[in-house]
Amino acid sequence: MANAFRRGPLVASAMGLVLIYSAVLFVMAILAVADLRNTTPEVAGATLVVFGSAALLGFLVMPLGWNADDALDPRRFSYLPVTRIRLALLLLLAGAASIPTVMLAGLAVAQVIAWSAHPASALIAVLSGLIVLVTAIVGARLASLIAARYLSTRRLREGFGIVAIALVVASLPIAVMLALADYQSQVLPAIRRVAAVMEWTPLGVAFSAPASAAAGDSSDVLGKLAIAVGFLIVLAACWYFLLGYVLSRPERSAVETYRSGLGWFRLMPSTPLGAIAARSLSYWARDARYFVALAAIPIIPIGMVAALLVGGIGADVIAWIPVPVMCLFLGWSAHNDVAHDNTALWTHVSAHTRGSDDRWGRIVPNLLVGIPLAVVGSILTVLIVGNGEALPGLIGLSLCLLFAGLGVSSVSSAAFPYAAPLPGHGAFIQPQALVSNAATVQSFTFAFTVLFGLPVLGVVFFNPFTDLQPQWAAFIVGLAVGLVVLVIGVYWGGRIMVRRGPELLALSSQN
Repeated sequence: MANAFRRGPLVASAMGLVLIYSAVLFVMAILAVADLRNTTPEVAGATLVVFGSAALLGFLVMPLGWNADDALDPRRFSYLPVTRIRLALLLLLAGAASIPTVMLAGLAVAQVIAWSAHPASALIAVLSGLIVLVTAIVGARLASLIAARYLSTRRLREGFGIVAIALVVASLPIAVMLALADYQSQVLPAIRRVAAVMEWTPLGVAFSAPASAAAGDSSDVLGKLAIAVGFLIVLAACWYFLLGYVLSRPERSAVETYRSGLGWFRLMPSTPLGAIAARSLSYWARDARYFVALAAIPIIPIGMVAALLVGGIGADVIAWIPVPVMCLFLGWSAHNDVAHDNTALWTHVSAHTRGSDDRWGRIVPNLLVGIPLAVVGSILTVLIVGNGEALPGLIGLSLCLLFAGLGVSSVSSAAFPYAAPLPGHGAFIQPQALVSNAATVQSFTFAFTVLFGLPVLGVVFFNPFTDLQPQWAAFIVGLAVGLVVLVIGVYWGGRIMVRRGPELLALSSQN
């Protein structure tokens, strides 16, 4: 743990600030839990069940996304003359020496203080705290071993990272809503409803047992403790047998399994455009740089919608955000597509590929995903909101942003490429470059795409076509503007691609 601070001054200072911030939050959490002693047993029990279940779930799930290079990986100790049961116990003991475990132990002590007004509940709180602490340690070790054995590929880890980021982004507005809402009238009823479900699950039974003891229900106490102990035994048994399985089996090969058949090349036409489209579709299906970016597209609309809901914005306005924003980012995501080819770009240059074929082929995946997203997503949105009249305008705006984004990206990827992650590298690995125009290109392409979508919003709210209903006028204007920008961008970008082919190949080989 101390070696983590043997970094540069800036990194060490940042880590120190994070630890101080975490320590302050930890102290606040302990004080808040201990202060539940002054509330009713029903309120204390519901609160502890909900937040305690969330903490225990973190121990069971978060290790799945950790790096596969685990210092306590049992395979590192396979050469030692130690029995399996002793190795399992020693690894659990070593796994307990962690900051999260210390924090959980502090919260367990605070839970005992919260129930100290009821002697029977305090005793049950001690037992349940010990059970939760051991369950968290065993569950974290089991999850780490599963991650090291079965989730060791970069693709799976990055996918888990995207899911984690999405959950964090989605939970931030919820935290803001909880902080701003009235606890007694708005937050507490929701906590009670969640606690009613969680108190009999393996995650919440140990936290709800002291509340049952305070209510004098001994049968519920015994039943909940039995479920908690049974869940711990199941986790321990899984850990013990998986440990033996891992120690007696060779490590999984890091070599990717080769796929047989032509895949998309068999389905697409035997033309230059079809070959480029098939290759792009293969990239989207297999290359982490593409599917991680695709998985990240829904995250921003989720955060925007949640923030607007907290701000009290009406559903009629919020309905114009999720699908158009996803189409906007889907079209904008192709703005540096040429740089992702790296040295493979020579196949386009050496074959004297027509620029329009190159541009159309590269955006086929975006169109195959974006058009159904715009139509189906708009239909679902108006059904949820209950405003069917907005459907044409919503589809028009979504298609306009999608087509305009692809048109602008077709020009920028040929005219202004910048350093991108190399093929086979992770999507979060940013290559080093002496001079990078990435921020400028990203900003201008995004701004131009949004600019082309403004006429559609203008038609919706300030309809200049008196003979047409505003939503249908927005559909016509959005579709027309988007298609014009798309066609012009594809052919303009194609001409740039042909003219700058050798230069683009030289730039790609330097990345």
